[in-house]
Amino acid sequence: MSVTNANHRLLTMVSGSWQLDPERSSVEFRTRALWGLATVKGRFTSCHGQLDLSASPAVELTIDSASLDTGNGRRDKHLRSADFFDAENHPWVRFGSDSVQVRDDTLKVSGRLSAGGRSIPVELDAKAREVDGELEIEAGVTVQQRELGMTYSPLGTISPRSALSVRAHLTRAAATAA
Repeated sequence: MSVTNANHRLLTMVSGSWQLDPERSSVEFRTRALWGLATVKGRFTSCHGQLDLSASPAVELTIDSASLDTGNGRRDKHLRSADFFDAENHPWVRFGSDSVQVRDDTLKVSGRLSAGGRSIPVELDAKAREVDGELEIEAGVTVQQRELGMTYSPLGTISPRSALSVRAHLTRAAATAA
């Protein structure tokens, strides 16, 4: 894992170990359906993660795939099935960074997203800011869910791309006793 520094202020701000506050964070997705006439929006209600530029991986996010919620129980059950997330056999969606570059107010992150037993490379920009001693990060990326084995699309009604967004509130991790 590599970390490149191009901005001392942001690097100082994010130094140390940070833990995701799941109660004040969100992981959401949007996918076009019905040939682009409708958008399916959803969120995951259970996740945890951390940021520590001295660790490997420096950025880590783990999501409970069964916690997916679109507001439609029947659709949620189908999305948890083997056609999509296969939550029974693959209970976690994971992202782990391979490299992080610090530039201005942005963390440029490269890593791997894993879901449904497959993994794809992902590059994203995460905007970071400090608020009252805590860290707020916003990141978004578009992924090809078919590369993750999510190929269900009767008559081509579902877009092959999904937009993912994370709004994270992080607090300093408690120091552990040696």
